[in-house]
Amino acid sequence: MTMTSVSFNPFEMARVQFNHIADLLNLDEVTREFLQNPIREHQFTIPVRMDDGNPRLFRGFRVVHNDARGPGMGGVRFHPMETIDTIRALAMWMTWKCAVVDIPLGGSFGGVVCDPHHLSLREQEQVCRGWVRQVARNLGPLLDIPGPDIMTGAKQMLWMLDEFTAIKGEKYPGFITGKPVGLGGSQGHKEAAGFGLIFTVREALKELGMHPENITASIQGFGTVGQHAAKLFQQIGGKVVSISCWDQKGLTSYCYRKKPGIDIDELCGITDDFGGIDKDKAIGLGYEVLPGETWLEQEVDILIPAALENQITAKDIARISKKVKIIAEGANGPTTPEADRLIADRNIFMIPDLLANAGGVTCSYFEQVQSNMNYYWQKDEVLGKLDVIMTAAFEAVLELAKKKKMDLRDAAYYIAVVRVAQACKDMDWV
Repeated sequence: MTMTSVSFNPFEMARVQFNHIADLLNLDEVTREFLQNPIREHQFTIPVRMDDGNPRLFRGFRVVHNDARGPGMGGVRFHPMETIDTIRALAMWMTWKCAVVDIPLGGSFGGVVCDPHHLSLREQEQVCRGWVRQVARNLGPLLDIPGPDIMTGAKQMLWMLDEFTAIKGEKYPGFITGKPVGLGGSQGHKEAAGFGLIFTVREALKELGMHPENITASIQGFGTVGQHAAKLFQQIGGKVVSISCWDQKGLTSYCYRKKPGIDIDELCGITDDFGGIDKDKAIGLGYEVLPGETWLEQEVDILIPAALENQITAKDIARISKKVKIIAEGANGPTTPEADRLIADRNIFMIPDLLANAGGVTCSYFEQVQSNMNYYWQKDEVLGKLDVIMTAAFEAVLELAKKKKMDLRDAAYYIAVVRVAQACKDMDWV
């Protein structure tokens, strides 16, 4: 997905969001300084012998923002545009996300600068194993737990787990989440991020007095989050009319539109492991193919950005249809602070990323608990527990927003920062 601005710095954006809440809470300077920086970070080089016999070096990262409330937890992203500041921001957002849904974990994140579209499976495996070798001493089920993110999945997690097992000489299934079911993975993990998003959308529709059967949505991103959000949205009665994503080479994004609505299973059938849709097959199935950014201009009730950061900026607001009533952030940091203010001026109900996409980390927490116990739950139990947690978090955020007359993003941050700051103070860290 094309980034909107090359000068965009996600870590600075995360700090702006945090400092706004720190001002409201009147946080002391030591606590403020402590919480706006990672407690530790690692940058390293991963040497890989490529299939052609030549060596190649990949840049890797792991950042722990804060682990006052429990072990760090956060994904490992493979992306050619990855930077340390993106990883720092994602780790910080993970801290607040875990806190807002009140699970006993801290925030961390990792990544590798690479494009899996152009790597063989053997080369991907070597990158995964090399990443683990570089940070194994700082990872573990009681310290910092990785998981999947953009362009990583169950296969990559299993390679990482196998490497960690070889290094430690013991079985640690709780070391990593997003594993295949049957090899320590949790039922419902694939669905969790997308389903959690729609649980919050469902509650927002109730709050606004809107009925799902009359609601349309446009989604940016068709990976794990976008696919399962689309499926559940249709199950509750809504209609997805457009989806924007990369092509299968990972080079260009397109918006796929079909009237009266998209058949999600049909579209999933022509989608690769990275969420890229086969453009030619889509055309053959009757889809209209538009430039990727036009997902934002569709005449729909709900916009769901579920791709990358910085996808809705101030200059994009004029392109959003007056019909839009809800924006539900399935991605991390998709909306800039400047755009946030303009969205609020239009009275669009914003479900912030800290809340809307917390379903993934919540189910990762479930998986870690199950792996550590070596006792696994059925899918209905997992998704039922997820629904309870997401609904309770939404209600708490909405209640605080009404009480303090603030938007949902500020309310979510307020709850999260209070919880993390209190944990740091209780342990005399600040």
